[in-house]
Amino acid sequence: MGSGYVVWSLAFCCTLAIAWAGSSHDELALDLSYDYKDALGKAILFFEGQRSGKLPASQRVKWRGDSALTDGKPDNVNLVGGYYDAGDNVKFLWPMAFSVTLLSWAAVEFRNEISSADELNNLRTAIRWGTDFILRAHTSPTTLYT
Repeated sequence: MGSGYVVWSLAFCCTLAIAWAGSSHDELALDLSYDYKDALGKAILFFEGQRSGKLPASQRVKWRGDSALTDGKPDNVNLVGGYYDAGDNVKFLWPMAFSVTLLSWAAVEFRNEISSADELNNLRTAIRWGTDFILRAHTSPTTLYT
C-alpha cells in the first residue's frame, strides 16, 4: 500500500543528498560521471506523471491526460486531484502526505541546490498539487478521506 510514493520520495531525497554530499563530506565525494541535475529533474517529473485530475496546460508529461474528474461525487465532495500511487489508478492519502512532506523538507533543506538546478518551481508545483488535494480531502473537522 502506497509503496510507490515512499520509494520515489526516498529516491528523490537520496538523489539530493548524494548530489551535494561531496561539498561537506570527503568520504561521500561527488561522482561527476553522473548527471545529478538530470536525475533531480526526472525525480520531480515522476510526480507530474502520477497526477490525477484536471491537468494544467503546463503539464510536461504529455501522455498523462485528465482523469478521475468525478472522484468524490457519490459523497458530494470534490476529491479530484492528488497523485496516483505507483502508476495505478488508486490514490492513498497517507503515503501521499508522507511524500509531500518529504518533498517540502527537501525544498527547505536543499533550496539553493534545487534552485541552481532550475527545478525549484517544478518542485513547488509538485508540492502544491499534493497539498491542494490533501486539504480538499479534509472536508470537515471530523472527516478526512483517505
